[in-house]
Amino acid sequence: MSQKCTVEIIIHNISDEMARSVEKSLEPDNIDFPDNLSMKVEKIDNKLVFNFSNSDNMGKLISTIDEVLEHANLALEVIK
Repeated sequence: MSQKCTVEIIIHNISDEMARSVEKSLEPDNIDFPDNLSMKVEKIDNKLVFNFSNSDNMGKLISTIDEVLEHANLALEVIK
């Protein structure tokens, strides 16, 4: 039986410039995204919202979220 999981991560108090930089830094990761796994990133008010959905391997979901957050953090650190 496969498990379905969704995870929402929100970065609060983020400027439009910072949000665009983070989104742009993640573009290369969206190529060849793992099967049965999806990610949506959107700017809502002063928040950057990441939505992950997985219907197969939970380990793949965890490692993907970890990698995305590492890249987002690096982009934010470079902007500072």
